[in-house]
Amino acid sequence: MSVREQLNSIAQKRFIILDGAIGSVIQSLHLCEKDFRGEKDFRGDKFADHPAPLNGCNDLLCLTKPEVIASIHDDYLQAGADIIETCSFNSTSISLSDYGLGGLAYDISAAAAKIARKSADNFSANGSPRFVAGSIGPTAKGASICTDILNPGKRSICWDELEAAFYDNARGLLDGGADIFLVETAFDTVNAKAALFAISRLLEERNIDVPIMISAAVSGESGRLLSGQNLEAFCSSVLHVNPWSIGLNCSVNAQKLIPFVRKLSEIVPCLVSAYPNAGIPNSLGCYEETPDMFSANIENYLKEGLVNIIGGCCGSTPSHIAEIAKKAAFYKPRAISPVSRRTVFSGLEPVNVSDNAVPVKSTADDAGRKEFLRLLCEGDYEDAVEEARNMVDDGAAFINIETDDEKTLSGFLDFALVNPYAAKVPFYINSPGMNVIESGLKRLQGRCLAGPLTLKDTEAEFIRKAQLIRRYGAAAVVILEGQDEVQKVCDLLRKNDYPLDNIVIDPGTLNLNGENCPGVIFAV
Repeated sequence: MSVREQLNSIAQKRFIILDGAIGSVIQSLHLCEKDFRGEKDFRGDKFADHPAPLNGCNDLLCLTKPEVIASIHDDYLQAGADIIETCSFNSTSISLSDYGLGGLAYDISAAAAKIARKSADNFSANGSPRFVAGSIGPTAKGASICTDILNPGKRSICWDELEAAFYDNARGLLDGGADIFLVETAFDTVNAKAALFAISRLLEERNIDVPIMISAAVSGESGRLLSGQNLEAFCSSVLHVNPWSIGLNCSVNAQKLIPFVRKLSEIVPCLVSAYPNAGIPNSLGCYEETPDMFSANIENYLKEGLVNIIGGCCGSTPSHIAEIAKKAAFYKPRAISPVSRRTVFSGLEPVNVSDNAVPVKSTADDAGRKEFLRLLCEGDYEDAVEEARNMVDDGAAFINIETDDEKTLSGFLDFALVNPYAAKVPFYINSPGMNVIESGLKRLQGRCLAGPLTLKDTEAEFIRKAQLIRRYGAAAVVILEGQDEVQKVCDLLRKNDYPLDNIVIDPGTLNLNGENCPGVIFAV
């Protein structure tokens, strides 16, 4: 059986146990950069003369102290973990550059996966396989978060830099032997989408299937990511990769996280994971929930059947995981497919499509629409955002940005994306140029619309554009120019395994006489 088939088989029968924190355990070992005995845990011999401080670069231990990382994996496997995470949470060139190690991202990622692979294989037995999840952290920089209140377009990082870094991270994890990709602790959906884009590119190049787990971190008790999206909007933004699981981790302790896990369990059509922190850190930065306390809070997840995959994050240890595993044996996991997949678009908040139609043309009265386009064309972006906000207040479900100029689109988005009243709804990047469309999609958190596409293109070009739009997590708008084109479009998409629910057909002035295709959304 494939890895996916093995995992699904286990998930149908019982809870899957994920491991706990690696950083917390490393911290308890009191490793050092260099002590009076000459020990160089983080530096090792290879980095003895490295010019930057290396203390706390846990991922580097995969090269300098691999036996320490292996021992932690072994302890979690002994405690009952089915899946162990690689020690690669910060193994992107972006995060490692803080230590002057950005060029080692691939090497450290591959080494992390090899160590975990060996431990998992050592503990695997007939009927009890163990799996390696390649941990892909979010970096400390958010592509959606404005870093200068006086400059709304200023970000600490952009999509292209993120996607390239995540690609090398994922490539190393895959080459080192990871079974699963785990995009975790997502606090900014653009970062998560860039990671998923990189993974999809890698898997397509190699023509292989690797299950993808996605886990977000909500901010405090708001139930939103730090970048502003609520949970349903986040889920709609990442479902295009058909994740094996979606879940929550870190954030808060299990007791405070449970309402958000309940919400997640109601809305996602895949497995649900949860691995919260072992309490709240005290003034010394220590997590005070004992294994008994932690597992008692986790038991509520098990009783309610909210999750399929359970583990621990910051502050958890092998003892915490052992207690969870004991309790999980007495309960049944969440039913795998209790939720029918709905059509949801999103900005910071979701827009649910009803009656198989989405209002992408008539997003405002004619006067308001004309005023919005005038302000947009004249480069008066701040006032254009106010007009867009007025449209939203008047009930517009989407903001239709019609432009063929990349500079105009970027200028508008600079202001629109820092305005929560405008950014709460999805955007429609309405342009004839794929370069303009891509520049917009690289900046949008939600599941939006992009296009329009027409059958004037060759079939190959039509599909290429549609697939690219989908890889960014958006739906493609298709304009019809003849009565018979609905069926042609549907047949072409089916032939290329493209999901029909990822297109929105704009019939233009055509009278379709009720002609329809099951699963297709129509613009009104």
